Amino acid sequence: MKKQKSLYGCVSDMDIHLLRVFRTVVECGGFSAAEVELNIGRSAISRYMKDLETRLDLRLCARGRSGFALTDHGRLVYDAALRLLADLEHFRDTINAAHGRLVGTLTLSLTDDIVTDARSRVGDALARFRERGPDVKIALTVASPNEIEREVIERRTQVGVVPLHRRLPALNYHPLYEETLFLYCSASHPLARQTTPPDLELVRAQDFVVPGYTLNETFQEFFPNKTPAARTNKMEGVATLILSGKFIGFMPDHFANRWVESGQMHTLLADRLQVSIPFAAITHRDVQPSLLRDTFLADMLAAHALGAPDGS
Repeated sequence: MKKQKSLYGCVSDMDIHLLRVFRTVVECGGFSAAEVELNIGRSAISRYMKDLETRLDLRLCARGRSGFALTDHGRLVYDAALRLLADLEHFRDTINAAHGRLVGTLTLSLTDDIVTDARSRVGDALARFRERGPDVKIALTVASPNEIEREVIERRTQVGVVPLHRRLPALNYHPLYEETLFLYCSASHPLARQTTPPDLELVRAQDFVVPGYTLNETFQEFFPNKTPAARTNKMEGVATLILSGKFIGFMPDHFANRWVESGQMHTLLADRLQVSIPFAAITHRDVQPSLLRDTFLADMLAAHALGAPDGS
């Protein structure tokens, strides 16, 4: 049987499709998780992966009972695929700009808790953008700020929305709004059973949970030399640990309101312990124009300039 030639000279549409599948499998960490993302069965994914390995004449990954893992060649191909797919998007953007027409896919990543914040105008920005480009597909993910930063740096996401907890040289930052955080405990926590507001020293003695991506400097400012007892990458994790009754922690007021109103959480020393965190849109520090990215970014900045419905 004649051996099929490995890839050289010509990259077909099918090759691009196989590389997109491969990228998704890698980013999902295996075939099973990629099923939902790709909306195809595991057998089809396995077939695509075998086709790609045959096409490249390289073994890309190990899969079996021990789990999914990239080979050295697989990591090389993954990195090259990211560059190729990013270049294809750039080509599409260039042609879009030449025609002034919005087509393609807008990739957007949001921090996990902003949907409950009236000060976030991302929904309004999407509505504006959708009217301009009704044919554009939207690929929206929700992740932790660290994950979003990595997605934008790796050019897997065109625009991210994150709390401004640091500035990375590879990114541009576009200020949007601020959210306010207070310190909370659950109704079952000992501090909630205090007949009078606890003093700061009593609060400082408790076990804290902090998100791993922000509040570190502020936390140390309020509670110098205090080491958090727990860390998590998302606000939902902070809420879960607070509701256990064993931890206290800072959360955005809009996110915590549902539990405060139901009596499941209490605010601690609200007049003394509150934090304002600025939010920003982030894009890759890339001088090349992108009609999709730049149009959506302009719509988002315009939406936030108008402010929230209550004028905040």
